[in-house]
Amino acid sequence: MTEQNNALPPKTCEIERLVTMEDDINKVLEGTKTATRRNGRYADVGEVMELKGKKFVVDNVYSQSLGELTDADAEREGFENVDEYKQSILSYHPGMPWLPQMRVWVHEFSPVEE
Repeated sequence: MTEQNNALPPKTCEIERLVTMEDDINKVLEGTKTATRRNGRYADVGEVMELKGKKFVVDNVYSQSLGELTDADAEREGFENVDEYKQSILSYHPGMPWLPQMRVWVHEFSPVEE
């Protein structure tokens, strides 16, 4: 475990649940999605996730408010801009409010070169 992980709170879920939607899995495999946001911490830095036989290592994990999201963040999520990302998230979670102060955990990852 790295020093950075020591500063983070305990994980709230397992890495296997980090990316589960078929569209998101395909975006990761295509290389258009290199980050995902969750309401809990699903992985430690250095942990490896496997999707359809391909491995991806978690490079960074940090907290961010929804109000801090930029179009560049949305692009790493596989969307063109924040509004497109926001609409997608709200379609997955009907009735969920989009509150700028709401904090999420960002998990950034990259392919493992084998």
